[in-house]
Amino acid sequence: MKITSVTATWLHVPIAKERQHVSDYGPATSFDSVLVRIATDAGITGHGEAKAALPSNGICHALVALIEKEYGPLLVGQDPRDISRLWDVMYNQTRAHFALARGHGFPGLGRRGISIAAIAGVDMALWDILGRSLNAPVWRLLGGRRASHMPAYASGGWAPADKIVAQLKTFIDRGKFKAVKMRVGSADGNVATSVKRVKTAREGLGDDIGIMCDAHGTWTVAEAKRFCRQVADCNIGWLEEPVSPDDKRGMAEVRASTDIPIAAGESEFTRFDFRELIELKAVDVIQPDLSIAGGITEALRIEALASASNILFAPHIWGGAFTFAAGMHVGAVASSGFTLEYSLGANPLLHELPQEKFEAVDGMIEISDRPGLGVTVNEAFVGQYGRRL
Repeated sequence: MKITSVTATWLHVPIAKERQHVSDYGPATSFDSVLVRIATDAGITGHGEAKAALPSNGICHALVALIEKEYGPLLVGQDPRDISRLWDVMYNQTRAHFALARGHGFPGLGRRGISIAAIAGVDMALWDILGRSLNAPVWRLLGGRRASHMPAYASGGWAPADKIVAQLKTFIDRGKFKAVKMRVGSADGNVATSVKRVKTAREGLGDDIGIMCDAHGTWTVAEAKRFCRQVADCNIGWLEEPVSPDDKRGMAEVRASTDIPIAAGESEFTRFDFRELIELKAVDVIQPDLSIAGGITEALRIEALASASNILFAPHIWGGAFTFAAGMHVGAVASSGFTLEYSLGANPLLHELPQEKFEAVDGMIEISDRPGLGVTVNEAFVGQYGRRL
């Protein structure tokens, strides 16, 4: 089997004003991602997803160009089933022959950032091809799922204190979730407001619903410590990205000051960033985004580091259907995997791009046994919202 073409399409879907939420990233005016499509001479086509930004809206022209103009020529004519080898070819680029022969990396300059996001989207598509060629779900190829269903948590929570309980209950009711994640941090204006919102949520939801908090890396170390002290009685499941991802030592300082678990990783690229988080003892839960951090291949390496360090693995899957599916497949086989994120903001790329439905029932997600990543693209959706170079 040989790769015949590699194409990328920026999917830009405007969000109606009444469905937009506002966070420290600003209003979620659109949902944007890049759909990667790899065709083969066997008539099998695989799909993946790459992201240029962490919030829902972002400019994706550069990412499309990377995939089609830089990585595409390296892949055409290659066997798509040689996934590990092709990952190294993309990562090491013109010096890949040295890396493959000598067993250590000679990475190009783009060893972080959107270059890795581009690799991520291609990597997902290659795994999708492999699964489809063998008529097997990706989780089967990775060693087998540990259960037919996994627990998920509802992810959202931007409302002010007087509306946060009603908003979170709406999210919880949509899938009978047992846990929910709400946003805190700079968008609240000050730590006291974040504390008030969390305390209100805990009182309104009761003790049986898990609550996690996500600060999007917007606090200083001192602010994060203050928040942790003041919500110590709220039984917080984890505090996500309390400080900037550039301040890993600061994150470790926050973790050392509290028994609230610290989660991070959605802003990181490759196993090397995650190794640093682990070595600094900065996290209890790691959260690679598979459409950013390097795809399925790299997520397996990251999870191995977590498992070896007794750290939990909870992929960041605030994205489209292929990001969700890839995170689900890896989470289902991960020794340290324990929960999945289910986005409750306006997300047409999760709910309208695929022909299948990813639904939460009694707080659980079924680990699909459909071949490959288990996603069939709604081509009419791509035709309506797709942008090409």
